[in-house]
Amino acid sequence: MTNINRSFTFCAFLILSLLSGCATYRPSNTENICEIFRGETDWYEAAVEANENWGTPIWVMMAIMHQESRFKHDVRAPRDYLLGFIPWGYKSSAYGFAQAKDEVWGEYQNEVNSGADRDDFFDAINFIGWYTHKTQRRLNVSKWDAYNQYLAYHEGQGGYSRGSYRKKAWLLKVAQKVQAKSTMFNQQLKSCKAELDDEIDSWF
Repeated sequence: MTNINRSFTFCAFLILSLLSGCATYRPSNTENICEIFRGETDWYEAAVEANENWGTPIWVMMAIMHQESRFKHDVRAPRDYLLGFIPWGYKSSAYGFAQAKDEVWGEYQNEVNSGADRDDFFDAINFIGWYTHKTQRRLNVSKWDAYNQYLAYHEGQGGYSRGSYRKKAWLLKVAQKVQAKSTMFNQQLKSCKAELDDEIDSWF
């Protein structure tokens, strides 16, 4: 093998390794937004871009994603079973970081990015920003209001407008958890934002 071929093979291997690492990254500490972003600065860059695109605070988007998937890229809805024991698909089409269902993900693809993937962090965080932006415009729910934004995210904007969440005490408790997580992430991010911004800037 020539030196040129060896160099090409090494470079290709390195690129594939880096891409694979980004695709499979999952933070070891999902309770600290600084640790999450320090482990993969591309995630912070994606969150900043989603915030610039849609105006939703980073900590709100990340709190919603934390609740939906704990930052696992390939999470699916629970299995459904025929007769109680025969695997029969899934209870819903929700999938990926944002647990987006087929129909609303298709709407996002049509409006924003036709090639978006639910198991890609950049696409998922941008989806959450897009959805919360639409919730604010349609239902007048502040993008800073993690509690009601999560209720609309879970129930769908139509369900939220009908008040479907009011009969779900368990969901109201979950929304309270999302609000608390959002507040915590906000405080944490204040302590490391300058550091993360500097790290991104150093790439350019």
